Amino acid sequence: MPLNLFAKRTKEELFWKWFQANQSDIYHFEKDQELIFNKLSIALGKVHPDLTFEFSPIFENSRREFIISAGGILSAFPAVEQLYEVAPKLKNWDFVKFRQRRDPLLDLEFGEKKFKFKDIHYAISEDDDPEKVGIMIFIEGYDEGERSFWANVGYLFLDEALGEYDVEKHVGAIDFLNRESEYFEYSRPISELPDHFDKKIGRKQ
Repeated sequence: MPLNLFAKRTKEELFWKWFQANQSDIYHFEKDQELIFNKLSIALGKVHPDLTFEFSPIFENSRREFIISAGGILSAFPAVEQLYEVAPKLKNWDFVKFRQRRDPLLDLEFGEKKFKFKDIHYAISEDDDPEKVGIMIFIEGYDEGERSFWANVGYLFLDEALGEYDVEKHVGAIDFLNRESEYFEYSRPISELPDHFDKKIGRKQ
């Protein structure tokens, strides 16, 4: 008889096996969010160290979205695709690859601060790569001395407006600026970015 009767399970299959075994706790993660999120981070890290996740609220049909994200790291995109491809079909779950565009945009909370999308503006600029689009993001209160914090805020709004895939694949240089910038006069509300961006890259509506 062959020694190996069963094919070795891939790390992606092992993750989904773990997810299914714990899906009730994950579905109701609000009961112990810190513990569940820690377990999920460890389980995803075994698939790829850069994978991360998001959840939607529970919808009226009792389903909840589990979003598999590369955390904006292009090299982790194939890991997202591979994990998504073998996702099981489960009663209360919809699995989504990459953070998607939101319509309408949502206000965000990052750190201990809250940010309204109506206060975020953008301007499109030319990029050195003709196949990509440069974007300037204007944030009230932006401080170059705390660039890492403000850049995270800006990236979160960009992902909301364009989706993680387009930000990494089609956006080139990204500049974060205060609304006092000389370029602010050319800006538009970020709610207009999706349509403007799609036209810029030649995507049909």
